[in-house]
This record gives sequence, C-alpha cells and structure tokens, in this order.
Amino acid sequence: MAYKKFDTALIHGGISTDERTGAVNVPIYQTSTFKQDGLGKMRGYEYSRTGNPTREALEALIAELEGGYAGFAFASGLAAETAVLSLLHSGDRVLISSNVYGGTFRLLNQVFDHFNINYTISDTEDIVSFEKDITADVKAVLIESPANPLMTVTDIRAVAETAHRHGLLVIVDNTFMTPYLQKPIDLGADIVIHSATKYLGGHSDVVAGLAVVKTKYLAEKIAFIQNSTGGVLPPFDSFLLIRGIKTLAVRLDRHVANAEAAAKRLSDHPAVKSVHYPGLPTDKGYEVNKRQAKNGGAMISFELKDNYDINVFYESLKLITLAESLGGVESLVCHPSTMTHAAIPEEIRKKVGITDGLIRLSIGIEDIDDILEDLEQAIKASEVK
Repeated sequence: MAYKKFDTALIHGGISTDERTGAVNVPIYQTSTFKQDGLGKMRGYEYSRTGNPTREALEALIAELEGGYAGFAFASGLAAETAVLSLLHSGDRVLISSNVYGGTFRLLNQVFDHFNINYTISDTEDIVSFEKDITADVKAVLIESPANPLMTVTDIRAVAETAHRHGLLVIVDNTFMTPYLQKPIDLGADIVIHSATKYLGGHSDVVAGLAVVKTKYLAEKIAFIQNSTGGVLPPFDSFLLIRGIKTLAVRLDRHVANAEAAAKRLSDHPAVKSVHYPGLPTDKGYEVNKRQAKNGGAMISFELKDNYDINVFYESLKLITLAESLGGVESLVCHPSTMTHAAIPEEIRKKVGITDGLIRLSIGIEDIDDILEDLEQAIKASEVK
C-alpha cells in the first residue's frame, strides 16, 4: 500500500517486510542466481543482475517516495546518470545547468562525447535564456536545484513546462534535496536521479545511485539499459540504503536546522565575503526554492575575504572533515575547484562563478555549537596578519 504520510512511507513504503518469514526487514538475498523449477518456470527471479529481491525492495521504496512509476538502483550516482543518458542517441544534445557536479560534466565531456552525444551549458535560472538554448538537436535537459556547488536554484516547474513544449526529456538530480524536501516529478520532471551515497544512505558507508521514472515507457527503457549494461547495486548495499532511508526525515530535520544556523552565522561574519544558501531570505534563489522545496537543505558554500588564507582554514578545522562527498551524519568540507569540480576546465569554472576561494560545506548532525565553534576558530586562524 502507498502511505499518505511521507515519514511513514520512509519506514513502511515499497516492500518493507519479508512475506515468507515475517521478518520486519527485507533480508539480504546474497545470491547471484535462482533455482528454476523447469524450463521457463521461474519464481520471479533468474539472475541478480536482472533482478534481486533486496534491490527490488529498494527500487519500490524510492519509486514510492519520489512519486514515480518505477525505481532503479545502481552501483553509484554516476552509474544511474550513465543509464539515463544512454536514452539519448548519436547526434542528440542535452542542456545542463550552469553549475553541476564535476562528475556529470566529465561524463558528458569525456565519455558521451565519444558517441556524438553533446551538451550545452545553459543558464536554467533564466527561463528566457534557457529557451533560447533549445536547438533542433536538443533532446533533454539535466538540472540540479540547488546546483552543486553554488546552490543556484532553478524553477523546476518552469523549466519542465518550457522543455515539454519542445518535446524534451526533463531530468532532475535531486541528490541535495531528496524527496523529503523536494519532489521533482510533482513539479514536472520525467526522471529523477540521486547519488544515494549522500543523504539517502546518510552514513558515508555505501556508494549507490538511484533513478526514478514517471512513465511505464521510460521504465521499460531504463530496465533494459540497467540489465544490459549491468551497473546494478549489490544486495548488501541495497540493504544498507533501505536502512539509511528509514531515518531520512529525522536526520534531515537536524541537518537543516544546523545548516540554517551555520548559514546565518557565516552571512553575519565580518570575515566572510559571500554565502550561497537558498534557505537565507537574502539569497537570490530563496523565493523560487521556497515555492518548490520544503526548505533550503543542508549544503552551504561560501568565500572568505581576501585577507584570509583558505589553505590555513582547511588545515585548522578540527571537527569538520576535509573530504569528498556530502550528506553523511558528519560535517564535511571540500574545495570544489580542486576536488569535486576539478574535471571542469578552469575557464568554465570561473565563468560560472566556481572560484578558487569557494568553500563547500555539508553540515552534519553534530551539536550546532561544536560546528559553529570549529568554523569560528578555523576562520580566526586563517586570517593573514
């Protein structure tokens, strides 16, 4: 059954129990193949690449949470994105937001270009400018909102309506918000993708990707690609992800409360040049984000003033960990231009505003006073006397 209340669906949605044994958690079906009772007589499964009960439970759960027709689990977020982009054909073009995850850019710029699938960087914040970028070869648009790493906000409904008038497929990366904070399919998206490694898993212990599609037609296409290319999520990782999703609401409530406090402190700090966080009323994306999302999420990026040494800032942090990734219970910090977005050429980074001084924070669920104290002492230590 589908549950009306989202917090309940997190725990009981999809396939949440084992019918055969009554286990309140779906077991880890750690098997590569399944016994058949005769030629053509299967019990629903034949080979774990094609289908596995643990992965199936996860896929049913994310489909219900995102409000889609079907869900698909992959070995990473980029594997999910690769499967979705494989819907395109040689000669097709995809429009991407002006700042997206560096891995997305690398995938298009250095992998799909081999197959003559091209991209154009578009200012999806400006609908008029976005529509002007739609040429005859454009078949899809891939957006992030808020976008990584500048937290720019795209009006998903407006982009979807414009794109659909031109017959385009609308793909939304919902990693930063998750379906708890934002429902892209309700806003008009055709496909939603996640690096489930992040908030959905939530504990920095699993690498996974998810895709949810709106229609039966797209489900059949993605199912074929998933089975044919084989980048599926293993049973144990599927189990870990289901377990992580159960606490998504309570974790994100704490993540967001901490992020709002951190963003406010940083925006008021005399050492800080700029703060990018759509939960701040002063942020340019605040009003659009308020219409389409529950709140501003838990990702922040900011820049220190010129008389602060960011190398010293990173080295001085004691609680907040310098590391790739985001969305775990622990607070993480990274330097986009040399880490998550290093694959993007410098001239493009500078053009879209990803400066060498940009700092990206994934606010965890530690005590907020400890987070703020760590930021304060690191900023103080980084001041150039």
